[in-house]
Amino acid sequence: MVKNKQVPSRKDFKVLIVMPKLILTTKVNYNYMIPLGLTYISSAIKKAGYNSDCLNLNHREGTISEILGKELDKEKYDVVCTQLVGGPNYVVTEEIRKCVKEHSSHPKFIVGGALITSEPELIFNSLGLDFGVLGEGEITIVELLDCIKKKGDFSKVKGIIYKDEKGKTKVTEKREPIKDIESIPYPDFEGFEFKEYLKHLYCNQQHYNQSYDYPVPYPIMSSRSCPFQCTFCYHSIGYKYRERSIEDVINEIKMAIKKYKINIVALYDDMFSFKKERIYEFCEKIKEINKELPQKIKWYCQLSVVGIDKDLLKTMKDSGCSVISYGFESMDPKVLKSMRKPIKPEQIDFAIRSTLNEKIGIQGNFIFGDVAETKETAKKTLDYWRKNCHGQVGLGFIQPYPGSAVYLHCLKKGLIKDKLKFILGALEGKKALNMTDKMKEKEFGELVKEVPRLVDNYFRHITPLSVKKDKGGKRYKVKVNCPFCKKNIEYGNYNLQKRLLYRRVIYCRECGMRFVVVSSLMKLSGSFPYLKSRSEKAIRKIRSTMSVRNIK
Repeated sequence: MVKNKQVPSRKDFKVLIVMPKLILTTKVNYNYMIPLGLTYISSAIKKAGYNSDCLNLNHREGTISEILGKELDKEKYDVVCTQLVGGPNYVVTEEIRKCVKEHSSHPKFIVGGALITSEPELIFNSLGLDFGVLGEGEITIVELLDCIKKKGDFSKVKGIIYKDEKGKTKVTEKREPIKDIESIPYPDFEGFEFKEYLKHLYCNQQHYNQSYDYPVPYPIMSSRSCPFQCTFCYHSIGYKYRERSIEDVINEIKMAIKKYKINIVALYDDMFSFKKERIYEFCEKIKEINKELPQKIKWYCQLSVVGIDKDLLKTMKDSGCSVISYGFESMDPKVLKSMRKPIKPEQIDFAIRSTLNEKIGIQGNFIFGDVAETKETAKKTLDYWRKNCHGQVGLGFIQPYPGSAVYLHCLKKGLIKDKLKFILGALEGKKALNMTDKMKEKEFGELVKEVPRLVDNYFRHITPLSVKKDKGGKRYKVKVNCPFCKKNIEYGNYNLQKRLLYRRVIYCRECGMRFVVVSSLMKLSGSFPYLKSRSEKAIRKIRSTMSVRNIK
């Protein structure tokens, strides 16, 4: 990436970068995972010398039109940018677009993200956008802003979708992946009120937050894309895997320690590293940093089971690794091959056993419904899961994300008849599609019913030893007895949906095993199907306090 110098002439062109609501509510909300893509876009725009402001809708009370309308009234913006992070976020983007288009200042509206990259014409035209940024956006957004400002030729800007003078939708030449990702400026967290966000986190919010009562996590990407090309994945930033040097990653972490007093590093990489020496180097550097800190840095990453060995895991644990996310997917070789997953069942088994032996938490799933799935292959995976996983590995079904190979398979097979309807509804994960070639609908339907029942039965559920009000009365101190290592542990700054009606997954700080903490009422309801159904309905209502239409 060419490093942009400060260009004074760009200062008279004003840009508003909007972080969308990531949970559908009109209330202030801090319970979300920051979309790193938008923070990188903001840093690129600011580095290029553009006069830009950031607006985090999650941190404002009110409807989208109220919040954004007030912001547009304050300043005359030439452009408004946002990110479409997924199907459920579509209605939020639609409302942002409506507010922008109806405002008297008439700024141009730009949207980027994985969904518009995977289905550019569909999303661009259905939302009625001015421009869409496709793929990696740090270079593209600056060139596009320059072109808008100068009223230039948009066909020469790689990686965008727009309408030409005749109103015809045009997609320009694909943007090449950025080779030197170290040239990209660090993400602009500050613009989106990151310090305020950190103040409101609680210990059981994300799996990597649970190491401390008062977590201060820093999300970071040390690489981009993934060396694998699994059929259920879609990499909107391209399939060329690129890594930053560990030195550069450590420099960013040191900056975050100084600026935000972080105690957790969350590596958002699709694949932290395929090279053992790179992981060892990271562990060594983190250990050096921890020698100087009163509260040690804990960290989380995603890895492949390929190449995992006991010494590597021991080194990772010793350096503060608290949770590893793996892609297990299946215990059947035929299904793994169909998924283009270059791993073997014995490697999965070794990774699960060895990671748990080192007392590192596991974040991972077996997912069903691949094209090659059969009743027999599903049984093989479930039999292994029952016997060996102790409730530490989740179960679910493949979702055909737009752009992925299984999505294209579903289109060809006629399982997805209306792309937009699917994106807006089915993509939320409420329905599993039978995309298999050999499973009958009845067999697949039985599997869909069996999976949640097994999860409910095999995950360890416990009630707390005590629950007390924490600081200010808004959070709690929850004391539990781990059902695995039998240690009593107290978690402060713990969030409960309702004092008498809650269920939350948590990791033991001693042994790394996860279990479910439930209220006495919730546990009692498990013995009574009707009461359980009513309790589940109440929890869903608590988690989603309002309907989509009310955010507008």
